[in-house]
Amino acid sequence: MIRVLLVDDQPLIRSGFRALLDLEDDIEVVAEAADGSEGLQLAEEHLPDVALIDIQMPGIDGIEATRRIAADPALSGVHVVILTNYGLDEYVFNALRAGAAGFLVKDIVPEDFLHAVRVAARGDALLAPSITRKLINRYVTQSLPTETDTSTGLEELTSREREAVVLVARGLSNDEIAGSMVISPLTAKTHINRAMAKLQARDRAQLVVLAYESGLVTPRNS
Repeated sequence: MIRVLLVDDQPLIRSGFRALLDLEDDIEVVAEAADGSEGLQLAEEHLPDVALIDIQMPGIDGIEATRRIAADPALSGVHVVILTNYGLDEYVFNALRAGAAGFLVKDIVPEDFLHAVRVAARGDALLAPSITRKLINRYVTQSLPTETDTSTGLEELTSREREAVVLVARGLSNDEIAGSMVISPLTAKTHINRAMAKLQARDRAQLVVLAYESGLVTPRNS
């Protein structure tokens, strides 16, 4: 059973999402919150698999709530999915940077919404290759460090893991990475998962950000 926490300051939005989720046999809404502060309390209390969090709320917004969840070892199993009205923008990028597994636009069709909840519960990031490329082009390349950070854990990666991270940061899917590296998709996923563990990246989204911010990949060679 996938346990879901809904955090949104608009009751109508929460009730709409809950109505969809309640129809599914494998999904249970364990709690609802009207703001980020209440959402954090309920996350600690219920330890949901997925927290659907509105990006803009009074008080503690979705970005700060995401940051606090990502920083709490007790909530390491909570996968945050940001809810937004606007699609990919600077707020969404900051949420991904803070540790969100991905984002959903609120006008998403029901089938895609339910699929996304299941994807997030598995621990996979909700970032299609096209979205990854937009991330790179719009925001990551605007905020690169002036010096490479050598304390990121890159030195712990094997050559194959580094290669896989570079390809993830270029926006390739697992199948495309497997083809490029001439390995199976399962082996590609293993390299990516090991790299995420060594770099302490919660998911693929953070792996992309870390790859650029560490200097492993730059706009010039991507």
